[in-house]
Amino acid sequence: MKLPVLRGRKRGAAVLALLPLLALTACGSGDTGPTAAVGAQASPAPTDDPVASVRKVDSVAALLPADVRRSGTLRIGSSIGFPPGAYYPNGPDKAPAGQDIDLADAVAKVLGVRLQRQDASFETILPALGSGKYDVGTGNFGVTTERLRTIDFVTYINDGQGFAVKKGDTSIEKVTDLTQLCGLTVGTGAGTTFETTLTAQQGVCADAGKKPYEVKVYSENAATLTALQQGRIDVIMSTINGLRYQASQPASQTAFLGEYHRLDVGFAFKKGSPLTEAFRAAVNELIKDGTYARILEKWGTSASAIETSRINPPEHT
Repeated sequence: MKLPVLRGRKRGAAVLALLPLLALTACGSGDTGPTAAVGAQASPAPTDDPVASVRKVDSVAALLPADVRRSGTLRIGSSIGFPPGAYYPNGPDKAPAGQDIDLADAVAKVLGVRLQRQDASFETILPALGSGKYDVGTGNFGVTTERLRTIDFVTYINDGQGFAVKKGDTSIEKVTDLTQLCGLTVGTGAGTTFETTLTAQQGVCADAGKKPYEVKVYSENAATLTALQQGRIDVIMSTINGLRYQASQPASQTAFLGEYHRLDVGFAFKKGSPLTEAFRAAVNELIKDGTYARILEKWGTSASAIETSRINPPEHT
């Protein structure tokens, strides 16, 4: 799941930073027609800093492999998309902000290590873990049965899948069954659980004797939102927290249709990583001392709080 859904590519980062307050107008009518952002501005990050008071916990840091304790660094691949997960409030040449950024930074402080963060597109991070390019990945990655075959997860929130439409569109209400999408065009992000779900279930409309829905996949959330505003798609499928936040920004002109399917979300590691026990203990330390709750409150995601972090829980059914 990207939050995703959405991309951290440098060339698109400036647009992504503007997403929550974006007012879009079409300059062309085709799928490849250009667009322009009118009256856009970056969504400012909250000013409170619950991570500032976090300190190293020796008993938790001791769970790290000896080589990591010696080097004092971890390489993290981060998908930078839009708030509340991770975005650029001050442009791509400045530090990213968001719930995922704060949680990763807080875990690193508990473990007494420094993060070497590298922005990466969502769909490239999980394969790069297997190749050893990164030690850990973040990007609102949902825990699914398919991903658990090759990836280890340490959970930190409970988010999931939801839908949104253009504000004022009353043709579709809360989506509880994908047959409600029959005959519509659905936009979503490349390499996400949303794309997987939509593709795997595309036959439900034919089974119901209805016209199939069409799936259009975009590499950046800005393109998905533009397509919705231009009428090239009818509905967006993305993260619950991301779509809810987007709908709360008047300039986005979207309406959140509610939750469809909940998923645990976690830090991602290559299968068999020796880092998972330390990360789980660090997240649980943050939950215990209250830092976790303050981070989620800061980003408006308290409804996604978990009681305890787990390693590789089964996918929600």
